[in-house]
Amino acid sequence: MRLLLPCLTAAIATLAGCGKDNDSASNMAKMEVRLTDAPGDYKAVTLDVQQVEINVKGDAVDPQGWQTLTLLKPGAYDVMSYTNGNSALLTSADFPAGRISQIRLILGPNNSVTTKDGQIYDLKTPSGQTAGVKLKVDADLTKNVTYALVLDFDVAKSIVERGNWKPGNDKKERFLLKPVIRTVANAVAGGIKGTVTPAEARPTILAIRTSVAPNDTVSTTSDAAGGFLMSGLPAGAYRVEFKTIAPYKNAVATPITVANDQISDMGKVNLN
Repeated sequence: MRLLLPCLTAAIATLAGCGKDNDSASNMAKMEVRLTDAPGDYKAVTLDVQQVEINVKGDAVDPQGWQTLTLLKPGAYDVMSYTNGNSALLTSADFPAGRISQIRLILGPNNSVTTKDGQIYDLKTPSGQTAGVKLKVDADLTKNVTYALVLDFDVAKSIVERGNWKPGNDKKERFLLKPVIRTVANAVAGGIKGTVTPAEARPTILAIRTSVAPNDTVSTTSDAAGGFLMSGLPAGAYRVEFKTIAPYKNAVATPITVANDQISDMGKVNLN
């Protein structure tokens, strides 16, 4: 039996890593799906995570609207390990900019709970939930911005103990899994774009985040038309350096500030 759970990972303590993208004409946003947990009175709660699907067309009835994401590690996740700001990265993918409407997490059959005394019990799925539990997302994605979508799994409310179960009864019948999930979408990184002239200079471009110590550095090169884009940059102040060879000149741009939900445009940078 497979359980469909909606999933959206909330803005979670671990920010999206810096990346680079040389396609300045891109209309894509990057999205991370993460798993976190509100603490509960158990030693461990293991979810058999098999698949994540996101609706990118805004029409849950249209099967073409669902996009399946490849998990970094399908299988068992002890959600009790991801509390107090910790999270598990399930998947990361590029999506067309615009609205996403729903998300769901598909679980396999090997879900379990470990009680404080060390006993392990299967988590049984009520028959009414086998068709899936869906959550609305209604998040607007901006191109080239990185987002964290968090599935905040409330263990205390999601695991229900049968009132008539007694020691000696079938262990598989003690607990039911009735997921209670809070979903949040936050932008966690922005970027810097611009155009170098002449395009033939093809410089190496460094974005150095000066607002942290030690400084973070992300690099890229311009494309054939002179355009460049560095996305997935955490918020902060940056110094942007352009390094090329003669007859072109190196350059250092005026300090630029990156916000999580924006792509800062440097305009044209002259290397003559």
